[in-house]
Amino acid sequence: MARARDRTDPALSAPRRPTGILGGSFNPAHAGHRAISLAALQALDLDEVWWLVSPGNPLKDAVDDMAPLAARLASAEHMARGARIVPTAIEARLHTRYTVDTLTRLVRLYPRRRFVWIMGADNLAQFHLWKDWRKIARTMPIAVVARPGYDRAALNAPAMGWLRRFVRPARQEKDWTKWSTPALVLLRFRPDPRSATQARAMKPAWFSPLISPTPRDRLTRRVLPQEVPCPLPPNH
Repeated sequence: MARARDRTDPALSAPRRPTGILGGSFNPAHAGHRAISLAALQALDLDEVWWLVSPGNPLKDAVDDMAPLAARLASAEHMARGARIVPTAIEARLHTRYTVDTLTRLVRLYPRRRFVWIMGADNLAQFHLWKDWRKIARTMPIAVVARPGYDRAALNAPAMGWLRRFVRPARQEKDWTKWSTPALVLLRFRPDPRSATQARAMKPAWFSPLISPTPRDRLTRRVLPQEVPCPLPPNH
């Protein structure tokens, strides 16, 4: 009897592509998002960074100046041009409301990726308020980016009481794909003071020319689903 041929797919043994994930409302996307992502690409030796353009932030009250999702994704696409940055509104298609659920789904949907969650020090300061934040830390490594005025609060945050034992030296930042989780690294590059609040103050109607046509999501390769008629109530 002839021996069966080895049908192993070479792609299955290929290295997993190191990918950073930066979440936010991107209301609008601005040069600070780009600067942080470009610095993380180099510091962590990433293949690319995905921008998760959220349908709504459960920790923020509904606000009148939250632009439509299509406009925010379009602004992210504009700001990401020419860089290894992939904006996506995949959360709207997955119908995930919390970061922990989104990240869990992404790990399952993209097994050939090795993900690292990128967050600002301002988010680390309130990380203990996020749903299942310890599970997030166990799902993938976390890279924290300095934010002016938030670093002290982040280092003294309730979540750091638990995370501190898992902090890795900054000199090992390029080795993050080998770390077991939980693992956290504090990235060392010049903090960027720019913010979406400043961008909206300078141009309140920034989204007007971006509302149509509805952009196609580069990651899912689909047009955005129907816009949710009202923002999500508070409750990440």
